Amino acid sequence: MIPSYYEYYNPVKVVAGNKAVDNLPYELEQLGAKRPLVVTDQGVVGAGLMQIVADAFLGQEAVLAAVYEDTPPDSSVEVVNEVAKLYRKNKCDSIVGLGGGSAIDTAKAVNIVVTEDVDDLIKLMGAEVLKKELQPFIAIPTTAGTGSEVTLVAVVADTKRGIKMPFTSYHLLPRVAILDPRMTLTMPPKITAATGMDAMTHAVEAYTCIQKNPLSDAHATAAIALIRDNLLTAVEKGSNKAARFAMANASLLAGAAFSNAMVGIVHALAHGLGGVCHVPHGVANTIFLPFGMEFNLDKTGDLYGELLLPLAGEDIYLNTPKKDRPARAVEAVRDLNRRLNKACGLPITLKQAGVPLDKLEEAATAVLNDGAVTYNPKAVSYEDALSIVKAAYDWL
Repeated sequence: MIPSYYEYYNPVKVVAGNKAVDNLPYELEQLGAKRPLVVTDQGVVGAGLMQIVADAFLGQEAVLAAVYEDTPPDSSVEVVNEVAKLYRKNKCDSIVGLGGGSAIDTAKAVNIVVTEDVDDLIKLMGAEVLKKELQPFIAIPTTAGTGSEVTLVAVVADTKRGIKMPFTSYHLLPRVAILDPRMTLTMPPKITAATGMDAMTHAVEAYTCIQKNPLSDAHATAAIALIRDNLLTAVEKGSNKAARFAMANASLLAGAAFSNAMVGIVHALAHGLGGVCHVPHGVANTIFLPFGMEFNLDKTGDLYGELLLPLAGEDIYLNTPKKDRPARAVEAVRDLNRRLNKACGLPITLKQAGVPLDKLEEAATAVLNDGAVTYNPKAVSYEDALSIVKAAYDWL
């Protein structure tokens, strides 16, 4: 059903294909920029991916003005403030986020600080606080899951309070997203699996949350089908460029979907667990996705039934009675989780992820303070969250 009113916005230019990173200097110049700061991490540098970016500037008028290589897996306010100082010191005029969600989110947050000319990111926390157009920003993902290259969200940790802070603004959308299959070839199997399930969660929640619309639905279902057909191949045969490129596109599609339709209880659970126990976001989404779907079944069962087609394929969809399709969709997710667990050891229970039993209540409490529950199709209580967290602890 088409909603009586909806909004969809995503102006990001997508440059995708073999050696697409070589276009970076040109894209910067089109934005009037010649002195970018690159925000990345040691894993990206160690894999030789930063060198690919540096080589793109050889013989070009644009130059790398500065590089920050130490973005942590869960970036923080302190890191953002430090990188902003580097931007100002080197008279940069643009920002390139090179890496996974943490590097790209850090780059977005740095853009907030330098554009608004403040000394501390915390002063600008919230939704649609930003009023100025930000500095030219290009995102180059090296994982295939977060979709940060096409989202209006940045999540940064407040280490003093032990929470993850969301920043939401249309101004945070990158001007350009560059998808280059070379940039994800070195991703280890377990990270490939976790980020792929992160994208799956984005797509499934986008299709079922209260801001869904025809455009986000199209992106979400396309993403799910690509993940179904390519994630295991990318995990088991990491050098397969076709599978890697397909997953990069799936991540972008899912990102565009949830950036407009938003996410729900699964992400609220993952954010809560991440803040309390520091479980990687993709791992947390992997674990909670089937449980979140089960929680919402009585409200969105028909939608999960529709998702059985991209989740499991035409044969299973057609051979499953309509009344059984919602539950079969949940089982399709659990089956993919089991296969990924077998292929690379991806945790699929909280126990496997190393979550202490005595932290479950704290994680459930954190769920209620997360903005994602606002968009879930069904209200979430503390008892609901705690029940799901306990069920996900050791369900095998």
